[in-house]
Amino acid sequence: MRTERLFPDQAGIARAAALLAQGQVVAIPTETVYGLAGDARDGLAVAQIYKAKGRPSFNPLIVHVPDLDAARGIADLPPQADILAAAFWPGALTLVLPLRADAGIASLVTAGLPTVAIRVPAHPVAQALLRLAGPLAAPSANASGRISPTSADHVLDPDGGLDGRIAAVLDAGPCPVGLESTIVGWPGGRATLLRPGGIPAETIAAALGRPLADHQADPSAPNAPGQLTSHYAPQATLRLNAAAPAPGETHIAFAAPGPFTLSDTGDLAQAAARLFDTLRRADREGRPIAVAPIPDHGLGAAINDRLRRAAAPRA
Repeated sequence: MRTERLFPDQAGIARAAALLAQGQVVAIPTETVYGLAGDARDGLAVAQIYKAKGRPSFNPLIVHVPDLDAARGIADLPPQADILAAAFWPGALTLVLPLRADAGIASLVTAGLPTVAIRVPAHPVAQALLRLAGPLAAPSANASGRISPTSADHVLDPDGGLDGRIAAVLDAGPCPVGLESTIVGWPGGRATLLRPGGIPAETIAAALGRPLADHQADPSAPNAPGQLTSHYAPQATLRLNAAAPAPGETHIAFAAPGPFTLSDTGDLAQAAARLFDTLRRADREGRPIAVAPIPDHGLGAAINDRLRRAAAPRA
């Protein structure tokens, strides 16, 4: 299969929508990372997502929709979900909600769960495509377990990318947030952080007026994406909280200058946006990687989550 690279103009968006209507899968830009999209109502298209990525079928997907009204046609929103949708949609927040019986979503999307993960992305190209193509299931557009893509070049990278395995990539340049969405659900009836991401948990808690509950994920039976133990991984091994590199290591710095710094000023938003690209560049050095300590608050919590999973033992 030849993977087309589409411009993010009217013609490119229309071509992406046509491919999706044919049951093909297309990598699309969002503000968080590039997603591998397929028609969420078409079981064969969703199966193509899992096949192209090599993703285990027990790991559910996120359904992307253009607005809150579309989300209400797929899931039931409790009052707290309405509060969060009003505060953060469109944006980098995914809500795990009870699936409506008449939703029409392919069962593979939810991995057989009674809930569905839904997001309204803010990226204008994603918005334009969703209004043409309907609800799209879309995990990150990379081989399962590898570093997430924040540019079309990452999607097509021979190392961990999907060139030749998907119909097209809609190239709208780099993703401004650079980390996957924050995921919140209501297991047990309480608002719970299921995955840290592009909106800090503290910001979400402030909108609700109460802290989010912590969740102990079961990697063998995830109830949301991003809960597998090993994920976001380069080829090289990672050593975390390394103030300085050992001989033979490539050092990813924070709050200090360097060729692989996440932010020389200690800006966590900049570090989040640079994380996956910096991991890729460091990995190309062909040496073990040592990563400087990152503060574990705000976006730093999501950065550290990704680094811990990237450093975990590989299956």
